[in-house]
Amino acid sequence: MTKNIKLAVLLAVFITFISCDDKIDVNVPEAPPRLVIEASLDWEKGTSGNNQTIKLSTSTPFFDTTSNTSVIGASVSVTNNNSNAVYNFVDQNDGNYTINNFVPVINDSYTLEVTYNGETYTATESLTSVSPIMNPTQSLEGGFDDEVLDVTIFFDDPADEENFYMVRVKEDTDLLAELETQSDEFTNGNVQEEFFEKDREDDDPEAEYNPGDTVNIKLYGISQRYYNYITLLVEQYDAGGDPFAATPAEIRGNCINETNEANYAFGYFRVTEFDQIDYTFQ
Repeated sequence: MTKNIKLAVLLAVFITFISCDDKIDVNVPEAPPRLVIEASLDWEKGTSGNNQTIKLSTSTPFFDTTSNTSVIGASVSVTNNNSNAVYNFVDQNDGNYTINNFVPVINDSYTLEVTYNGETYTATESLTSVSPIMNPTQSLEGGFDDEVLDVTIFFDDPADEENFYMVRVKEDTDLLAELETQSDEFTNGNVQEEFFEKDREDDDPEAEYNPGDTVNIKLYGISQRYYNYITLLVEQYDAGGDPFAATPAEIRGNCINETNEANYAFGYFRVTEFDQIDYTFQ
């Protein structure tokens, strides 16, 4: 009886190890490709803002990393709704559509029009201004961990109006930038601040900010609708891998298909002013 039990146990363990080597095919539902519109007309303070680029591509299946998704042959234009000036973007045959004579005007309304495959997509936004970034500071006390360096930026918030901001931070060695959003709902008219730090990792002493590291910080003035859109995207990205996070949902931008409403596009059309600095930790 004992030998039989041992044999049964060994057989179960053997089957378990064999089963670990089995290939598991996961069927991921595939949706038809949609137009993806990356239309960020960003005007840096102190520049003319004449050179702008809009990128068009199509969505792909989750596991497809090799397909060329660039959209060529589309018609892309932006109209200033206050002056009726029309800016026609030139197809570069690589998914990029460029222009070198765009004229940004604070608070003016702009409408994007994209015609692709016989369908027309439109979106409207107003150019939102932003205050300049004041001198940043670094410390060990301003963040969550008092043993790692952090950097804080400051900027004035105009009084008696709603304002929304996005901050983009990227170290020169980072693959992806970090995004944060902020509103002045409870701090209207006051000096705003935003700090950034990196978590310390025991197996990688270079993971955190160290003296000599340089970060690029960009501050954008954004509309309330774009604030809501990008905040949801950031929250879903930050929740990746969290088993208790809400199930990610499809987030639509402001681009509407005027020809076929059901065939909506992904992406967003924004028109913003931004300020930027490069900060090197001491």
